[in-house]
Amino acid sequence: MAGYFELVDAPDGGYRIRMMDGAGSLMAVSVTFPTKKAAVAGVAQAREIAGTGLIRDGSSDARPAAPGSTPRVIRRPLGGAGRSMSATGGSLAAGKRARARH
Repeated sequence: MAGYFELVDAPDGGYRIRMMDGAGSLMAVSVTFPTKKAAVAGVAQAREIAGTGLIRDGSSDARPAAPGSTPRVIRRPLGGAGRSMSATGGSLAAGKRARARH
């Protein structure tokens, strides 16, 4: 089973998004959104970034970068999980249409 997003109350008011893997383990927690509508828009943005975003290696064991440069970008796919929507022949809107037909 694929993972899922969960809307939860933020401790300081508003809402947060939890990204969970298929086994129900926590993968990430979002910033606080003021409304549920804003949180849902945040999920859409997270899906877009996950499908198309590059990985920037800013970890302590990354190759040293030149002073003032940005962290190294990892461009190779990470197995099946690194594929973008365009690489699979679809888009976010197409994915929504496909799910709506089921």
